[in-house]
Amino acid sequence: MVTATELRLVVVHSDGLGMRYGDDHPMDGRRHRLAVSLAKRAGVFEREDVELAPAPGPMADEGLHRVFAPAFVKAVRRYSATPALAAEPVASQWGIGGDNTAYEGMHEDSARVIATCAAAAERVGAGEVPYAFVPSGGSHHGLSNRAWGFGLYNETAMAVQTLLDAGAERVAYIDLDVHHGNGTQWIYYENPNVLTVSVHESGRHLFPGSGFANETGGPGAEGSSVNVSLPPFSGNDAYRRSFAEIVDPVVRAFRPDAIVAQCGVDHHHADPLSHLQTTIPMYPELWSGLRALADDTSGRLVALGGGGYDPCNAPPRAWALLMGELSGQTIPDATPREWAEEAVGLNCPEPPDQVLGDQVLDAPTAAVTAQVDHALAETRAAIRRFWPLP
Repeated sequence: MVTATELRLVVVHSDGLGMRYGDDHPMDGRRHRLAVSLAKRAGVFEREDVELAPAPGPMADEGLHRVFAPAFVKAVRRYSATPALAAEPVASQWGIGGDNTAYEGMHEDSARVIATCAAAAERVGAGEVPYAFVPSGGSHHGLSNRAWGFGLYNETAMAVQTLLDAGAERVAYIDLDVHHGNGTQWIYYENPNVLTVSVHESGRHLFPGSGFANETGGPGAEGSSVNVSLPPFSGNDAYRRSFAEIVDPVVRAFRPDAIVAQCGVDHHHADPLSHLQTTIPMYPELWSGLRALADDTSGRLVALGGGGYDPCNAPPRAWALLMGELSGQTIPDATPREWAEEAVGLNCPEPPDQVLGDQVLDAPTAAVTAQVDHALAETRAAIRRFWPLP
């Protein structure tokens, strides 16, 4: 456990931070800006032990090379400087095109977000602060030599690597996004010092098509990869059970020196890219469990945003609640009038008037509940020989 410091939480953020793929792309920076604004108007940053720090400049190539192949960084720089070159067939080898359309300055945009995630991890790794949060961070699909899934450079992998470089012997990576954290898993698949645990909608139904229970770690790192692959329409209880029955006991048994958590909320029922059907009132439970897990193991947590593609709805409220949890404060349920006016000014037609307010959904069907039981049983069967489970 690290020694308590005067600071409790640092949030590293600047408005405008993130990729600029265009207005028709799901990556929408309003979600980060509105999350920080809601937390600010709720008084989170008025406490002396909470700091709102600006994002740094882009990471230099030498820093990127700690995780990413120099040839990949060079290719991204090339297409960033001259986007028209991305029309050549070889661009797809690097994952440029489709979800990651080339535009001028994309390297610098991605390198700045990844520098922000590294800066947060550095401060946690140095013992300056126990908790850090980067709302705009969380890209988790990219490989060491390929962009993938709404992200050029894998930000979660850099946060993990930064903690390792700071002296952490074991880092646990917890991915709560609706999409499997495939990139981070594969980057560290043969590293026994990094545990990756992902709870997500099954790859049988959703991008990226991986994250099955039998993906348990490579040679020399058996058991270092844990996946809970949930069926569509699983709902809140499936996430609760996954955390309580798999994530919590496995991470505790791993005894990490630090935790990185990808806190995507694209499993929300209003999200346009998934089908898991969670609701806002479940998120405080999830964040409380995550903080308690960090406190009881390493005392160090780097939380990153991640997915969430209804930018005016779930992400701002969910991440404001996360900042409240990590700072030890309660976010008032009524959203401030000034925040609603800001949201309307950002073209959010009907901003929520309650932080926890949400649609009440029907309980999952018996068939879906049976599928959830089967998914959890599959994970237990795959990892029981590596980890003690209740």
